[in-house]
Amino acid sequence: MKLPLFPLDVVLFPGALLPLHIFEPRYQQMLGDCLAGDRRFGLLPSGGEERPATGLIGTVAEIRATQPLPDGRANIVVSGERRFMLRRYLEDPAPYYVGLVDPFDDEQEEVEAADEHTKDLRRLADRCAEALRQLTDTPAPANWAADAATLSFQVAAMLEVDREFKRRFLGMRSAVHRVVLLLELLPTIVSDLEARGAVRTRASGNGTGGAHPDIAVQP
Repeated sequence: MKLPLFPLDVVLFPGALLPLHIFEPRYQQMLGDCLAGDRRFGLLPSGGEERPATGLIGTVAEIRATQPLPDGRANIVVSGERRFMLRRYLEDPAPYYVGLVDPFDDEQEEVEAADEHTKDLRRLADRCAEALRQLTDTPAPANWAADAATLSFQVAAMLEVDREFKRRFLGMRSAVHRVVLLLELLPTIVSDLEARGAVRTRASGNGTGGAHPDIAVQP
């Protein structure tokens, strides 16, 4: 598959939405070319590199919404589609990078094996989403994926973890390994988020709940 490439120090997971601000002239042109075509480009988690090395794992991004701004800039929202490996850069007259990429998916047997853990993963995902909503007012995904393989990416997109972890997670081709890893990490992460949420709730109620039961009120 031939794709326009957008190196950026973020990770886009399949099934996740990501807002982007397009301001560089070369990527303004890339946006115009994508909108005139199939609305897709490859998002490469660059690690800060201008021209990431071949072999990097990225995600096909589909443009779902656009908001034109002055001077050719734009705000857009993209959704993560299939993952790919960057095979090589192509010679192209466009001012942005264009690459030949190899899309890939999880093996079907891996997806089916991961589905055994769907119920446990969704339960932890619900708790994580609720705790994050209390802390950051971030709404939970409208719909959790029915399969554990896609659900694993939705959960990872929520987590407050470093980009290197997300890059490694994106490249994991075993759905079972991704799901098992999350089931190992999430109980601690969720407990911490819920504790922080409880502290915030108590703090927001200070001064609004009447007399404290341990404080004597003088008549």
